[in-house]
Amino acid sequence: MASVVPLKEKRLMEVKLGELPSWIMMRDFTPKGIAGAFQRGYHRYYNKYINVKKGGVAGVSMVLAAYVIFNYCRSYKELKHERRRKYH
Repeated sequence: MASVVPLKEKRLMEVKLGELPSWIMMRDFTPKGIAGAFQRGYHRYYNKYINVKKGGVAGVSMVLAAYVIFNYCRSYKELKHERRRKYH
């Protein structure tokens, strides 16, 4: 017999589509709750990719790729403007 997990303790990938709005409303959106979510995400990432016995460049390269994509999205408006400029 499977144990029933309360909706508040389920992870996002375990929530069914019909339960999603009520699951989102149960989340903690205070600054303390958001900081806790970032902290949990950091520790999960660190333990999965950085703090391993045989590590590689995968963990660091993901951070670098996210940094490059973030900066591209941030400066897209200026890049788009320069793309249409004619040089002659």
